[in-house]
Amino acid sequence: MSPAATTTGFLRDLLEQLRAADAYGRLDAFEDSRLLAPFVLDSRRRAEIPLDCVVDPATQGRVRAYYQAVAAGIEKATGVMTAVAVDLNDEGFGRALVLTGRLVVISDTLRDAQRFGFASPDKLTARGERAVAAAVDLVGRHPEVARADD
Repeated sequence: MSPAATTTGFLRDLLEQLRAADAYGRLDAFEDSRLLAPFVLDSRRRAEIPLDCVVDPATQGRVRAYYQAVAAGIEKATGVMTAVAVDLNDEGFGRALVLTGRLVVISDTLRDAQRFGFASPDKLTARGERAVAAAVDLVGRHPEVARADD
């Protein structure tokens, strides 16, 4: 992964979310590629992860960080505040929502979260950027709902 790839766009937002969640600053010394490595699961590694196990806290954290990075990209592009809600049960099923005002801009069903990951850093980037772009488009089509307060 090139250093330039992590200094802009979705990967930058993801790295910022990962480091922000580290209250003690231990992750500041880690290379970007080391922080992103758990998000990359090739087919062999994915097959090694059993589906009949509890989703571990590290995986739950990765799922949350991914959606928080998507939300950060939406905020940067639109200036609208976002909120993230991830409901994930121990068996790996749940839902991830990103909201702006009263508008749900992302609603993803989560299945087999034990295997949450992407085939490559490029696929991680592409999926995150696609999610941000789709949400930004939705905010643009419904600005009054996206900016609505209770």
